[in-house]
Amino acid sequence: MILINTAVILAGGKSTRMGFDKQLIKVGDIGITDHLIATLKPMFENIIVATNKPELYKGKDVVVTEDIYKGCGPVGGIHAGLLKSRSMYNYFIACDMPYVNKYYIEYMIKRIKENPYGHDAIITRTADWIEPLNAFYSRNLIPYIEDNIMKNKVKIKELLDRSDVLYIDEHIARDFSPDWGMFMNLNTQKDLKGLESCENWRKNI
Repeated sequence: MILINTAVILAGGKSTRMGFDKQLIKVGDIGITDHLIATLKPMFENIIVATNKPELYKGKDVVVTEDIYKGCGPVGGIHAGLLKSRSMYNYFIACDMPYVNKYYIEYMIKRIKENPYGHDAIITRTADWIEPLNAFYSRNLIPYIEDNIMKNKVKIKELLDRSDVLYIDEHIARDFSPDWGMFMNLNTQKDLKGLESCENWRKNI
C-alpha cells in the first residue's frame, strides 16, 4: 500500500449557520471546493470528496464517496474517505477551510516519514484544544471508527483518545501560520464577507 498520496475533502454537514450548503460557497467566480481541489492536486495524486451531493462533482478529476454511517458528523466523512483511499495516510480538510498551507502539509508528511506506520493520526493541538482537520489520518483507524459508531461515540476526540496520535504543538504550527488562518472555518455570512475582502485568500500561505 502507498504511504501517502491522497487528500480527502469533507463536503458534508448541515451548514446551519451559513444558511446554505457550504460546498456551494463561491468567492467571486471561484468555488471554494474547486479552489481546494486545484490547490491540493499538485501535492496529492488522488483527491477524494466525501459528500452528500455526489452529483456536484460529475466531470471533476476527483473520486467521490458518501458516508456509510449517516448523521455521524465529521467522523462519518473520515470513515468514508479512509475506506475509499488506497493510501495508508490521508490528508483531511473541510470544504469550509479556505487556506491550504502547503508548507505545513509538507512538514506533517516529513513527520510521518520519520516513523512510517508508527501513528494512527497526526493532529495539531493547543493547550486545551485540538484541530481535527488540516490533519492526517491512517487507515488503521477504520475498525476503531466503526466500533465507536456502534457504541454511539461519534466525536473525533473519542476516536483519538483510543488511538496512537502524533500531536504537533501550537508553537510549531504557529511558525507556519502565525494567525492560525490555516485552521479557519467559514461558518457564517460574516466569515464569508471577510474572506471576500481578503486579497490573499488564494495564495496558499
